[in-house]
Amino acid sequence: MPTPSVPVERPIMADAVQGGRRFAFLLVDKFPMFSVAAAIDVVRSANRLVGRDFYSWTTVSPDGDAVTASNDLPLKVDYSVADIPAVDILFVCVALNLEFPGKSKVLGALRAWGRRGGALGALSVGSFVLAEAGQLEGHRCTIHWENRAGFMERFPDIECTGNVFEIDRKRYTSAGGTTSIDLMLEIVRGDFGTNIANAVANQFQHERIRSAGDRQRVGPERDLTGKSEKLRKIVELMADHLDEPLSAVQLAKSAGLSVRQVERLFLRHLTMTPGRYYMRLRLERARELLRQTNMPILDVAIATGFTSHSYFAQSYRLQFGRPPSEERRTAY
Repeated sequence: MPTPSVPVERPIMADAVQGGRRFAFLLVDKFPMFSVAAAIDVVRSANRLVGRDFYSWTTVSPDGDAVTASNDLPLKVDYSVADIPAVDILFVCVALNLEFPGKSKVLGALRAWGRRGGALGALSVGSFVLAEAGQLEGHRCTIHWENRAGFMERFPDIECTGNVFEIDRKRYTSAGGTTSIDLMLEIVRGDFGTNIANAVANQFQHERIRSAGDRQRVGPERDLTGKSEKLRKIVELMADHLDEPLSAVQLAKSAGLSVRQVERLFLRHLTMTPGRYYMRLRLERARELLRQTNMPILDVAIATGFTSHSYFAQSYRLQFGRPPSEERRTAY
């Protein structure tokens, strides 16, 4: 067996799971099937490649009742939160609607699990529930990009990086979707080394195993791969300073360029000026806050760098074709 190149810290396991690793997935109605299936299939494939059932998994719901995934497929589960067996990591996977039947039981179970020193994880928006249960304090985490703005407003003291996944001691979080693959591949790499992790990735035609340092999304331009590294740096800096926008001079200086060079860089790769791109980033964040939080519209404007309510409303309408107040009334 290859020697692990980068060990993943393993929590204390009960005797029932010595010599292997067992995961539990806590599911509620309308959970994202893809995130869970991707995570499980990675370790299933790892078992096949190492020639033994090193990894195992089980499913849990608030009351032990069957749940329905977001794609309306029904799924029987093995346990209720009151009867979770000994596992290495308990992953939370919930729906976009964070209010669900049995939530108080789930929060109580997560707090008890944390008090006992158990490892906890979250896929996609499950980080919200871990944070509500007080299990992310003092830890780095991540969450799906669409929900990060609301998370950061609600839990300003928790470091939410926006990376594809985070492993911080006994807390494992991923942004959902294909990032579940990357998180589990990192766990496999810690147990069996890079060769096995790469072999599993190849089974799924997963072109590149992303690291925890990879950002899941930067700006409206979904993929900046292959574009200028200086461009990527400036865009990331913009994304990190939406509430107090940096000046053109500050952005240029950060990349060691002149303002004119930055302008040419954006026009060549993104077909718009840096100022226009920055405005799009700020307005996208504003839309996320309007959809995800109950913040007053003026507070949303301030949180995205607008000092004038009227200028914010005008800019928002020009970008999205509707005023902020109408966005707030729309259900998603």
